[in-house]
Amino acid sequence: MSDLLRMEIFDCIAAVARPVHDFGDEFMSDEATATIGLRAGFAPGRGFYCRGRFGVLGEAPAAVVQAVQGFLGPDLVATGWRAGRPVMPAEEAAACYAGAVRTWGCAHIPADVDVEHFNRLAQQLIDAADADGLPLFAGWRAQPVPADDPVGAAMQRIHVLREHRGACHLAAVRLSGLSAREAMVVNLGVEQATRYGWQESRPVAAPLIPRWQRAEQLTDELQAPLYATLTDRQRSEFVQLVDELTSSPTLMTGRREQPQVHERTA
Repeated sequence: MSDLLRMEIFDCIAAVARPVHDFGDEFMSDEATATIGLRAGFAPGRGFYCRGRFGVLGEAPAAVVQAVQGFLGPDLVATGWRAGRPVMPAEEAAACYAGAVRTWGCAHIPADVDVEHFNRLAQQLIDAADADGLPLFAGWRAQPVPADDPVGAAMQRIHVLREHRGACHLAAVRLSGLSAREAMVVNLGVEQATRYGWQESRPVAAPLIPRWQRAEQLTDELQAPLYATLTDRQRSEFVQLVDELTSSPTLMTGRREQPQVHERTA
């Protein structure tokens, strides 16, 4: 069987993890996304991001939101969550954020991608996931996906799959004996970890690096049951579709102009 028709589970996971993460990260950091938040009544800052992304958790205290998402510094999360609270209820903010996800996808997913087939395969993965212990993923999986907007729906499913890996990675990090702060420093370095809200971070001891590598392996293992539901051919097709979907010419130009940071934790 040719490589096009056959792909092993862990090869598939490795092939899609980075583009799924980075495409979602580009949405979150785009000025166009921030503009949607401003138009909805959120002040500049992290209010729309925190209230929108974590609004699927409901009206939880900031400390609970922090415990669920893990990888952002507690002051960053608390400030953004509280700033967004007066603007709209959590459920409404999550729906607004989901709308922003779809709008961004419609602007950046190439027109020639077979989003219908992507949606079928992505939904199969999402449906197969065990959400126990993954409340942020569970909340996003429960968000309605419009049937009349296949391109926007594809972007929303990218976001849901991103939340699944992020939630699995947080569990894997803790099981590997790392704190979220340590994982961020190992993965991104002190300067980048500080940008994500971990103030006064310091380099971690060298013996912690194998723990982070183990956390990456555990993350793949936690995701394996999803991808086991696809056939070899479907996994190959899914990798190809993810590559096509996340290969916006404008974004690819920006990626070539900027140094790449391997980031799976935020």
